[in-house]
Amino acid sequence: MLQTSVGPRHHLQVRGGTKKGNCAIVMGYGKLDYRMAPLSPSVIENHAACLTFKGKKATMYIPAHFDESRTEVLHALIRQHPFGMLVTHGAGGLDVNHIPFELHTDDGGLGVLRAHVSRANPVWQDVADGDEVLAVFRAADAYVSPNWYPSKHAFHEQVPTWNYMVAHAHGRITIRDDERFVRGLVARLTRIHEATQAVPWKMTDSAAEFIDGKLKAIVGVEIEITRMEGKAKLSQNRAAADISGAGTALKAQGKDLLGESMLAAARAKDE
Repeated sequence: MLQTSVGPRHHLQVRGGTKKGNCAIVMGYGKLDYRMAPLSPSVIENHAACLTFKGKKATMYIPAHFDESRTEVLHALIRQHPFGMLVTHGAGGLDVNHIPFELHTDDGGLGVLRAHVSRANPVWQDVADGDEVLAVFRAADAYVSPNWYPSKHAFHEQVPTWNYMVAHAHGRITIRDDERFVRGLVARLTRIHEATQAVPWKMTDSAAEFIDGKLKAIVGVEIEITRMEGKAKLSQNRAAADISGAGTALKAQGKDLLGESMLAAARAKDE
């Protein structure tokens, strides 16, 4: 059975095969580009009954016990860990950029993410306004040894895993190539991240001409969040004693955030 999905810019992707031919990957923008596929467009059209169009949005794999769907919790994760990964799929294909974001929730809804990239970075020209993008934020992660589970020593039926807390923000991007936008963004980011310094740096510490030149070298991006997903993998599928044992071990290694989160999960399971 062929399976297809239609995405932004009429992006058609086909995977699978039929008895009449094998189609490993078929993709194109506005037209079909058949790669490794002995199927012509007419064959595809004539065998439309073999195509299964998936209307469902792609989602992260989230078992029910790891689901974190509370908007306020995901917003807090983003604010506390604003250095994210911007995933785009523009004319040049898939791309990932690692940049700090600013989250705005004043206008209601799921919020707006704002950031900036170097003008020399092709990403801002590779995407178009309205394109779907994904921003990924990670709060903490760590390897979990089965030796930390008390049940392992009794039954010897545990295996290693990796725990983590992440938020995915899906949305539509707008390129903001204007000086007022990037000046305000940089000023706010500076105030936030300089707040811990004994003498915070300010944009006015440098000559206006110098700052003006730096601002001309960056381009703003804005993402209206349309959907959020969150995953807190804290061994919730284990017994409370196992969660607690692993959480305590992680704290001993200095992994305080993840360790404390696991201990909280263990207490919740005991209630």
